[in-house]
Amino acid sequence: MFHVILHRPEIPPNTGNVIRLCANTGCTLHLVRPLGFELDEKSVTRAGMDYAQVADVRVHATLAACLTTIGPTRLFAIETGAPANYAQVRYEPGDALLFGSESSGLPAAVLALIAPGHTLSIPMRPGNRSLNLNNAVAVVVYEAWRQQRFAPLR
Repeated sequence: MFHVILHRPEIPPNTGNVIRLCANTGCTLHLVRPLGFELDEKSVTRAGMDYAQVADVRVHATLAACLTTIGPTRLFAIETGAPANYAQVRYEPGDALLFGSESSGLPAAVLALIAPGHTLSIPMRPGNRSLNLNNAVAVVVYEAWRQQRFAPLR
């Protein structure tokens, strides 16, 4: 029902946790290269990403290729400091939720592609940098799913 997109994720355990989240919520996970890790079986198991066997995980060479695969949908970027609050959006089945890399977030060129009002933030105390990537994904996915009354996502 929802697409989670990780743009250039760097830390294997974070991605492993997001894979587990997607397996348990029914979201499709899209990983946009380059990745900061290998997706071979040994690396996946070591990082706790063994849920990839039960999750719908797709790897794309570019964000453009990812968006082409997903097809027409509303795209929301979640970025620290964005003016709109993630909880003020009415999510719809098929929406795509885009998250940037752990060290640098989303590049300006990617943010320029996002429709006005579709760059969202998660509130937090002033002066803090950001939430952990997998925590941010969990917060937004569960809000979107809650709005669907936790309807089966597949």
